[in-house]
Amino acid sequence: MGKPLFSSSRMILSLFLLFTTLLPQIQYVKALPLSTNSRWIVDQNGKRVKLACVNWVAHLEVMVAEGLSKQPVDVISRRIASMGFNCVRLTWPIYLVTNDTLGSLTVRQSFQSLGLVESIAGIQANNPSIVDLPLIKAFQAVVSSLGNNKVMVILDNHVSRPTWCCNNYDGDGFFGDRYFDPDQWITGLTRMVTMFNGVTNVVGMSLRNELRGRKQNVNDWYKYMQKGAEAVHSANPNVLVILSGLNYDTDLSFLRNRSVSLTFTGKLVFEVHWYSFTDGEAWQNENASQVCGRVANNLMRSSGFLLGQGYPLILSEFGADQRGTNVNNNRYLGCLLAVAAELDLDWAYWTVVGSYYLREGVIGRNEYYGLLNENWSDLRNSSFLQQISALQSPFRGPGISETSAHKVIFHPSSGLCILRKSMRGPLSLGPCNKSEGWNYTPQKTLLQKGTYFCLQANKLGMPAKLGSFCSRSDSKWETISDSKMHLSSTTPDWRGVCLDVDSRNTIVTNTCKCLFEDNKCDPESQWFKLVDSVRSPTTTKPSFQIDSILDLSANELFRKILNLDSFVG
Repeated sequence: MGKPLFSSSRMILSLFLLFTTLLPQIQYVKALPLSTNSRWIVDQNGKRVKLACVNWVAHLEVMVAEGLSKQPVDVISRRIASMGFNCVRLTWPIYLVTNDTLGSLTVRQSFQSLGLVESIAGIQANNPSIVDLPLIKAFQAVVSSLGNNKVMVILDNHVSRPTWCCNNYDGDGFFGDRYFDPDQWITGLTRMVTMFNGVTNVVGMSLRNELRGRKQNVNDWYKYMQKGAEAVHSANPNVLVILSGLNYDTDLSFLRNRSVSLTFTGKLVFEVHWYSFTDGEAWQNENASQVCGRVANNLMRSSGFLLGQGYPLILSEFGADQRGTNVNNNRYLGCLLAVAAELDLDWAYWTVVGSYYLREGVIGRNEYYGLLNENWSDLRNSSFLQQISALQSPFRGPGISETSAHKVIFHPSSGLCILRKSMRGPLSLGPCNKSEGWNYTPQKTLLQKGTYFCLQANKLGMPAKLGSFCSRSDSKWETISDSKMHLSSTTPDWRGVCLDVDSRNTIVTNTCKCLFEDNKCDPESQWFKLVDSVRSPTTTKPSFQIDSILDLSANELFRKILNLDSFVG
């Protein structure tokens, strides 16, 4: 074996220096509880808090948070935090707190009743302190673990009867359905939110997931959602009250002309869901740029207008196959991330779950939308974390203005932004938290912030460049196509081009592609979104994982310390 680069005492000192260098840049929310200020969610100091959440499932038949047979609860909680999420949308069923027969079960008994012997052994090995707790105590233990790792929790009432959600005929879709008794629902909300009164990391209650079915109607929505909101606020005025819409939480359009009437203010938030399958196979069967424009407009009509009315809107479910092989998912995701960045939405990804104890009769069912693998031991797709990392910090909002307003040029399929790494080097993609920013002038030039240099088109296939002659046609940039994500200009020899990315992440100018009609063409390399921002490149959190630090050998750690800039990313 080679001689260590440095001793244990020096390693401890270096670890301390490393953490003191990095940790002040991590944005933990301390000034709880949260409230609302117009369309923004803010802390007690009035500073914007962007909820960057992941869904963790605990509403299925066993009524235990998934994954506890695979990993210790604190390992899962710590991994969630290390991936950059500050929040978990934790699902639960009404029966957990209203059905005495089910509620009296221990974790072990719940698994035994379903014949899940192998899962019991797994929980016994990984979470022995939980295995014989009553179900509600196990749920509280998960919330506590998340709190210990500085992760906020939104309690999401997903269903009444514990089972997989959802379809129009499951008897659990709307008020008055077989398993959806409104009085029992309000009792359950009240008991759950009262239980967590004073638990500071529980910051919100989502009243009901994906209302649906033949009985749904607007009048009953107002009647019962307002009752539920009042009950939750009365029992625990510290939590945000989050209301979902109709048609699987895709439709809040009825709020355009009739607002919710409540006795309290400063706590009301709305949520919306958006999946690729909402639009069938349109993303792969039609032109992706045209589908993106149409679907984005539909989102604004159905729910996005609420931002303009002064309400926060959480995109509380979206997700895609993490294997990256689904064309429908991939194109949808690029469009969604662009819209989420442009609107600077709060959000919750579906899901962290790698596999289920029991889902729809299948033991150990794999979850291909899950961030973690089947054994909950590693990521399915590490590049996805890069893709969403720019959206985990706020672009704008109360209290975060560190610099003057500007644009970042966001490339949604990579999650990166256009920046200049050196004075003489070409423009390339890099972390959005390092982007110097751009000003988009009325003359349609993109000026690099703080300079007189503008983005200029070059010959076909050549790197785009910065220049000082900004009145020329090759310095004018327009957003074209239905997606409004193709940035188009003309070359010095008067050819029309669009910004593009080559295999080395260099920004080049190429012939515009996939503008209309062709459903085989993939436009994602040429999709860019101009996003309003006020955040400074020096104040955002680094994209690193605490777990990765703890797993380094002494020699590897020392090398990272010597090259902190590359480690922080």
